[in-house]
Amino acid sequence: MALTAHSTIGDWLNDPTGGPLIRGLFEQTGADPALLTPVLGLPLQQLVAMSQGQLPQSVVDDLVRAANNGELPEATATEGWTETPTTGRFAGKTVIVTGAASGIGKATASRIACEGGRVIAADISAEKLDALKSELPDIVTVAGDLTQQDAIDAVIAAAGDTIDGLANVAGINDDFSPAGETTDAVWDRVIAINLTAPFKLMRAVLPIMEKAGRGSVLNVSSEAGLRGNASGNAYTASKHGIIGVTKSAAFMYGPKGIRVNSVAPGGVATGIPMPPNMSEYGSGRLAPFQQAIPTVATAEHLAASITFLLSDDAVNINGAVLASDGGWSVQ
Repeated sequence: MALTAHSTIGDWLNDPTGGPLIRGLFEQTGADPALLTPVLGLPLQQLVAMSQGQLPQSVVDDLVRAANNGELPEATATEGWTETPTTGRFAGKTVIVTGAASGIGKATASRIACEGGRVIAADISAEKLDALKSELPDIVTVAGDLTQQDAIDAVIAAAGDTIDGLANVAGINDDFSPAGETTDAVWDRVIAINLTAPFKLMRAVLPIMEKAGRGSVLNVSSEAGLRGNASGNAYTASKHGIIGVTKSAAFMYGPKGIRVNSVAPGGVATGIPMPPNMSEYGSGRLAPFQQAIPTVATAEHLAASITFLLSDDAVNINGAVLASDGGWSVQ
């Protein structure tokens, strides 16, 4: 079988032609091929996103050509997991998606739009939202900082009188600092974006859903919401907090026809950079546990979990926290 950009990194490394090509690329950059161990199950194409702009698409295309005598073969249907949208699953529904301009948020907004939903795509980056709009002309974009009330008001106004779903995806990481090192600036910013903003959006949409007698909210937590050794103090607190917000709202609003659930991702190859000035002590403590991640997912993998819980397919699920982490949480 020909190697393509959609063949897994593991298949490339195990191939007598592909293996030397990949290792040679890493030797040129001075990187250790062992860094690929957690992502062996991902397609080679994912290296473009994971590199945060350092590996252009042309390099992947050149690797594929080199492995196929200058040809650029098409991917086959048997190469790994393929996202398969469910036609009409969100037809007639208006869904707000935050963090929609990149990563998991973009994948979620794209899938909902492909499944017939009217998407209100919110993000702090107007430039990236414009790029998303060029790909998905029918979405409604709202640029703003959701830690500010005026941005939340703008999102609700754009959605209109009916809001069927809310996907709180936007979030940032911390600097891996333990409690004794965490600064006010890190704590305040992480809690504001990861916990307070989702709560305020929920507070805005729930009365609208309650009036309609139906609705679905999905809050993105994290592996760090399930344990204490996946990230720093502020991020861990924020993601434990969003699970608490989720369960409380599920209990309070379930009888009113509103479902509130959460997805807890593990490692995700979104290409989102880590913040500067990482805690040396925290990074050292967390490294052995992060190296135990069984697999790294793509943003589309997470979008599949998110849209399932957000959709009517999850009609009997309320207050759940779905660990979408490749099994990391059971280790």
